[in-house]
Amino acid sequence: MDRFVWTNGLLEMNETLVIQQRGVRLYDGDDKECCICIPLSQVIFFEEQAAGIGKSAKIVIHLHPAPENKEPGPYQHSKYSYIKLSFKEHGQIEFFRRLTEEMTQKRWENTPVSQPIPTGIGPKAGRTRAVGIVGIERKLEEKRKETDKNISEAFEDLSKLMEKTIRFKSYLLSMGIANPVTRETHGSGTQYHIQLAKQLGDMLQAPLEERGGMMALTEVYCLVNRARGMELLSPEDLVNACKMFESLKLPLRLRVFDSGVMVVQLQSHSEEEMIASALDNVSDKGSLTAEEFAKLLGLSVLLAKERLLLAEKMGHLCRDDSVEGLRFYPNRF
Repeated sequence: MDRFVWTNGLLEMNETLVIQQRGVRLYDGDDKECCICIPLSQVIFFEEQAAGIGKSAKIVIHLHPAPENKEPGPYQHSKYSYIKLSFKEHGQIEFFRRLTEEMTQKRWENTPVSQPIPTGIGPKAGRTRAVGIVGIERKLEEKRKETDKNISEAFEDLSKLMEKTIRFKSYLLSMGIANPVTRETHGSGTQYHIQLAKQLGDMLQAPLEERGGMMALTEVYCLVNRARGMELLSPEDLVNACKMFESLKLPLRLRVFDSGVMVVQLQSHSEEEMIASALDNVSDKGSLTAEEFAKLLGLSVLLAKERLLLAEKMGHLCRDDSVEGLRFYPNRF
């Protein structure tokens, strides 16, 4: 065994690699007990290195400087202060666990020895090394705290996601879209639009009442698709379903204003009430634009303008169309 020398593994000039073989044991003559060892008292700390593509898992063990009375070994001097154990056939988890237990218990400190292994030369070296160990332990503690913080943040994000999922599910159920009507369940013909119209009649009742009895078709489209989740509805299918409100005797109606704007309104929604509301507000303020009227009633500007135009059409309002915009006044004539 004393004929062996260390090498970097690279071939020299005129050398050829013949074969490499794993799982081969090396005996020193007939002596099978050829082993190398290192006292655990020499270990400062150790860490894991995860396996990667083409790389095995490793355990890195950081060591104290070699003592002066060290027994002869295969390597007399090394420029490194650590060793690496490579686990090509796994087993590193159990090894790391057992090593952690031994380093925690430090049983070697309770075993009497004839000559303790020195950890340095002189008091100065010992103090310097102690500071180094404290620094390493501090870094490990900071790393552990950072890992715990990241894990906690991850669980917090997961909890928030679960809360949003529950709220969204409750929102769908509250709007009556627990099982949205789809072409897969009701075909692609008239029956599909009939069932879709009935479902819209159920879910739009409350939102229309909250918005004064009328909603633009674009608002309805956004509201419905938000409630349907992944089962999105096309604009064409929405219009065809809304056209069936009256024939199915549902409490909703599809209305088209003279400007081409399409709205969904409650059947009980009175046109006379709309006109009276527009006239009262304009009379109180002296004059109003569509934007100002929308703010007063909490409507969209589009619907506010249509109400003002309807009141104008019935002769209750008149307009002033100038560079400042379109403004409506009470009709005094």
